[in-house]
Amino acid sequence: MDTPLHLLFLLFLLASSAALALVSANFYNDFDITWGNDRAKILDNGQQLQLTLDRFSGCGIQSKQEYLFAKIDMQIKLVPGNSAGTVTTFYLSSQGPKHDEIDFEFLGNLSGDPYILHTNVFAQGLGNREQQFYLWFDPTLDFHTYSVLWTPNQIIFSVDGSPIRVFKNRETELGKVDSNYHYPKSKAMGVYSSLWNADDWATRGGLVKTDWTKAPFVASFRNFNAAATATSSFDAAAAEEEALESNQEQRLQWVRKNYMIYDYCGDTKRFPQGPPPECK
Repeated sequence: MDTPLHLLFLLFLLASSAALALVSANFYNDFDITWGNDRAKILDNGQQLQLTLDRFSGCGIQSKQEYLFAKIDMQIKLVPGNSAGTVTTFYLSSQGPKHDEIDFEFLGNLSGDPYILHTNVFAQGLGNREQQFYLWFDPTLDFHTYSVLWTPNQIIFSVDGSPIRVFKNRETELGKVDSNYHYPKSKAMGVYSSLWNADDWATRGGLVKTDWTKAPFVASFRNFNAAATATSSFDAAAAEEEALESNQEQRLQWVRKNYMIYDYCGDTKRFPQGPPPECK
């Protein structure tokens, strides 16, 4: 049986008091700069991070710790102005072949046009589960919180506490009818962020290129938090007994109705024979 969205949120909060290790980040202690050299800068005694893109390179970071099921938060202020061609990322990924991955990617745009928030889920190396959204605010003016809640049962993408996407574990149901359907449940994942040039596809399918006269491009990060589970399962029955009425599901539907601009499940050109089984 599917667990209601508000119950899953409460479940996570209940479990955190006993079974979760809560970590508030210092970027010096919790991340390594993996590429781009001094284009990635840690500031304010480890409390902030700046990623910079110039015409020669972008940059990226990787967490020192990996997580198997977790609640991950990052506050990000995106590249302002003409950010067309740039991509800012915040995601989880495992290592090696047939990797798992949970993606937030922010696709830049011309000044005055909205960013596109691109989400995706990979399992066993297979992705192609994209959903895209506009945001209901300007993400370049201030920091906003982007979160992933990853449990054995569901992945919830949230923005400023509002859920925007739920990807459920339906392996038991669908594994027999679709050998390509998998859920990320067995590989620990690190946390990554990067800023890079992707003007071959990022803005209007690559029609709009990066304007290097606007470089360097800078995205800022702060208040990374990770709550890693100590167990591989939750007590859903206990959470249901104590669940309070919540507007989380209504908020999810509001976002999807008003701000979702692409859903792979509805792409009839891509899937002329019908959507993948998990969409039904």
